[in-house]
Amino acid sequence: MKYIVILGDGWADYPDENGQTPLSLAVKPNIDALAAKSVCGLCKTVPDGMKPGSDVANMSVMGYDPSVYYTGRSPLEAASMGITLTENDVTYRCNLVTLGGDGDYDDLTMQDYSAGEIDSPTAEKLIREINEKVKLPENCELYAGVSYRHCLVHRGGKTGAILTPPHDISGRPIKDYLPSGVFGKEILAFQKASMEVLKRSAVNAERVRAGKNPATSCWLWGEGTRPSFAPFEELYGIKGAVISAVDLVKGLGKVAGMDSIDVEGACGTLHTDFRGKAAAALDAIKTHDYVYIHMEAPDECGHQGDKAGKIKSIELIDGLVVKPVYEEMTRRGERFKLLITPDHPTPLSLRTHVGNPVPFIIYDSAKEVRGVPTYNEKTAQSTSVFVPSGVELCKMLLDK
Repeated sequence: MKYIVILGDGWADYPDENGQTPLSLAVKPNIDALAAKSVCGLCKTVPDGMKPGSDVANMSVMGYDPSVYYTGRSPLEAASMGITLTENDVTYRCNLVTLGGDGDYDDLTMQDYSAGEIDSPTAEKLIREINEKVKLPENCELYAGVSYRHCLVHRGGKTGAILTPPHDISGRPIKDYLPSGVFGKEILAFQKASMEVLKRSAVNAERVRAGKNPATSCWLWGEGTRPSFAPFEELYGIKGAVISAVDLVKGLGKVAGMDSIDVEGACGTLHTDFRGKAAAALDAIKTHDYVYIHMEAPDECGHQGDKAGKIKSIELIDGLVVKPVYEEMTRRGERFKLLITPDHPTPLSLRTHVGNPVPFIIYDSAKEVRGVPTYNEKTAQSTSVFVPSGVELCKMLLDK
């Protein structure tokens, strides 16, 4: 038996004024065809009392109870970057962001949490400039990651900072969301110092000339400490692999003892190599029992309030990932199961995550059932099938 998870990050949504969501508006014949012969329902992936981040939700869908294993977002990303942590270290996600407006730092607005979806080579140059020209807080190290996503490590630090994800405050003044709490003063000083360097950077000047958003400041959030996971193979008795463009999900796979497979051209946006991800999954499933394919694009579009982009991302996943994976696995003739689901909703109206239950389908090539005519939030709810946690959904997929 082979198991494949196809996860469209954040693609669930709230209905618009016409009762439609991106999932109901998208043309997705392959997913709909599978929904007609699959178990379909809703799953609550985010436990009560926990923030509905992609860290918690993906961990849950991957079969790990966040209430047991979660120690923060950034240490998972650090694991993907190959950063060695001790039990006394604290890590922070470091976004390169675009702050807009005039006046002092406190008077500015969160214009763009991703600095125009800055590419990794350009971002690496800027992180290098910051490392060379900014005096980092004592006992801190700054590491370059993917696109706008980077990592600050505080060796021998303490948790307790009060930090806000930048995608939660898009378009808002930052004055009410500045770092505070434990180490907050030092973080704020670092952010302000990063802006002084970035506004004089020739790299940013070139971005402005090209009509792109400059990276004008670092913004820290996602505090955490070193995680400790039971190996996936030990928990579930099968060998797993993860395919993702983002360090968070790659890191989840690594701390779970899975193989993390890189795909050239995978970037976490609408421009990612969807075909390459499908091909990599089909190759990986030959030597693994379980493959987790993560696509970030719907979530990015949700954060940007880009309805057309979110619909397009669903259609691209349908045609370039679901179709070839289903057709090739069917051709091979070995029994397989597919789980198609988001991790959490990212409603366009809010431009951030919520913890509402998400629609899923589980297809079993050896046990087709009567499902629903099309896959979306409403049809999933109509089945009255409800799975109380992502861990239970994982077990349902794996027949545990």
